[in-house]
This record gives sequence, structure tokens and C-alpha cells, in this order.
Amino acid sequence: MPSRIMNLLLLAFLTTPLGWAQDSSLTQTQINTVEKAVTAFMTQQRAPSVSVAIVKDGKLAWTGAYGSADLENSVPAKTSTMYRLASISKPITATAVMQLAEAGKLDLDAPIQKYCSAYPEKQWPVTARELLGHLAGVRHYKHHDEWKSTMHYESVTESLDFFKADPLDFEPGTKYQYSTFAFSILGCAVEGASGMKFADYLQEKVFRPAGMDQIQTDDTFAIIPNRAHGYRKTEKGEVVNTVLADTSNKIPGGGMISTATDLADFAIATMHAKLVSPATLEKMWTPQAMRDGNKTGSGLDWGLGEIKGHKKVSHSGAQPGTSTDLILVPDLNAAVVVMINMDGVPASQLADQILVGVVP
Repeated sequence: MPSRIMNLLLLAFLTTPLGWAQDSSLTQTQINTVEKAVTAFMTQQRAPSVSVAIVKDGKLAWTGAYGSADLENSVPAKTSTMYRLASISKPITATAVMQLAEAGKLDLDAPIQKYCSAYPEKQWPVTARELLGHLAGVRHYKHHDEWKSTMHYESVTESLDFFKADPLDFEPGTKYQYSTFAFSILGCAVEGASGMKFADYLQEKVFRPAGMDQIQTDDTFAIIPNRAHGYRKTEKGEVVNTVLADTSNKIPGGGMISTATDLADFAIATMHAKLVSPATLEKMWTPQAMRDGNKTGSGLDWGLGEIKGHKKVSHSGAQPGTSTDLILVPDLNAAVVVMINMDGVPASQLADQILVGVVP
């Protein structure tokens, strides 16, 4: 009965999407295209809510929110709704690392223990460059239970206890292996190189300069206004509450919460080189290579590709209760943010569809 009630509420919200255009530089035809794509996606995926932000010509062009942020309490999604970023936390952490490298406070090729003594030396040296490029051999999740961990950690350093005793999976530089926990080590290195707590550094050096005024650590115990409730689908396609998960074991790699608008501000500040220099962005947006010379298709730590003949720089996120995607098209000064309060749905597919509909 509870899941049936949720599905009825979901269908009600799908028939009455809530969208807002603010100082839009999109045409009505483009807005209609976006809303058609979002509504079709929500119907197909049974997604409770979707929030979208679009950057065009280097400015926030349009934002929209659809569906329900909380089905049980009939709370509509708004442009101020807060979603877990999941792995979109990683390019934010990468930005902090590269700022410190620019300032001469962090050597990308020095052993990481120079800045993070809490991470033990392993059978091979590990560097920040290898960690950023997912080439360090640091493990990812061992099993699904780690993805939905409910253990709470009080600090970035303490969260290393989750995995720091494990050996590297391979010699750094020889293979590509995506790793959320590699970014926990990088968060620790940010603290060591800057002399500041990780969250304080981000607030002062990344969020404030970018004009991101809502983003914060996804603290499960904190009262966070406008936080979206998270959902998942059963094998039968029923919408139910997602599993419990405390992201304090991976704040730098997947433990932040934000509005779509704040992520758009991050995209704008990044493309305008307000956070790191154009030369540093070029390094971050260059495919990394393994020791055998083969390219990984990933930068530091951005995913790299192409869309409509233009360079595409992107990152997606997935964890209990959320699916997210952030796409930048630097040579067009364009970006798209998609945030969904359900895990296991293809946010990147919707983001690509929206981008194709609004850029030349």
C-alpha cells in the first residue's frame, strides 16, 4: 500500500510539472524542448523530481524544477531544492588540488604522504596526479554494502580508516581504475597543503569565488533546508524510499549537496577561469596516459568527450537517492546541470538531450 500511494503521488506530479524561467536567454521553443524532454524522462524513469540549470554564453540562462522533492509530504521540487552531488564532488575537489598546485603549495608528483601523513605508505609511491587521474591503484568499493555505508565519520582524515589499510590494487600509472576513495586522500592532502579544514578551504577558495551560496557537506545529521528525499525503483518498477547511506566516508569524492543553480555557478566560474588559470584548465581537460602510452579518456578528474563537434567536459554522479550530471562545453561557454532524487536513472542521457536542444 505505501508504494502504491507513492506511485499515485508521482503520477500526479508528472502531470503538473513545475518550471521557472528567470531572465531566460533561451527561446520559448528551446524551453518547450527542454520541458518536453524532462517530462518524457520522468514518465519513462518514474523519477520523482528533476532540477535543471542551463548556462548559455557564459551566463545562467534558465533554471527549472519538476515533480516532487518529497513524495510522502507532497513537497514540490523548486529551484532551491538540494540534491546529493555524488561524484560531481570530485571535480570540485580536483579544482582545490589544482589551486594549491598553482600556488606552489602542492607538488602533483610528490609522494602524497608529504601532504597527507594519515595515509600510510604502500608498496609503491602514490602522487596527487595519479590520484586525480584514477591511475593510483587505490581501490573503489569492494562490494555494494560499502556504497550504502551508514557509518559516520567526523573528519576527512578519520574517513581514511574506511580503506587506508588496504594495499594498492596495482602499480600506479599502469592501469586506469575509477576510485572514489582516491579523492578522500586528496581531501586530506588539501588540508595538509593549505593548513585549513577541507570544508573551510572549499568555502573560502571555491564556493565563495564562484558565487555558490547553498552548497555544503551532505551531513546526514544536519538540518539542511530544501533537502530532497531520495528514492529508488524496485525490480518491479515500484518507487520506494532509497536505502540509508551516510556519505561522510567520502566527502571529497561524493559527499556534497547542492542546488542545480550552484553547480551552474561552478561551471561558469570554471569556464571563466575564476578558480584556476586557463593553463591549469588545459591540464585538467587533457586525457591522461598510462605508462604504456594508452590514453584513459579522463582528465584531472573530468571526463572528456565530444558533442555536436565540440569538446565536452563532464562528470556524472550516482549514489543512494540521487543521479546527477554536469556538462561543460567550454568553447561555447555553455553548460547543463541535471539533478534527480532517484538512484539508478540515466541523468547523463537527459543532460545530453537537453544540451543538444539548446546549443548551436
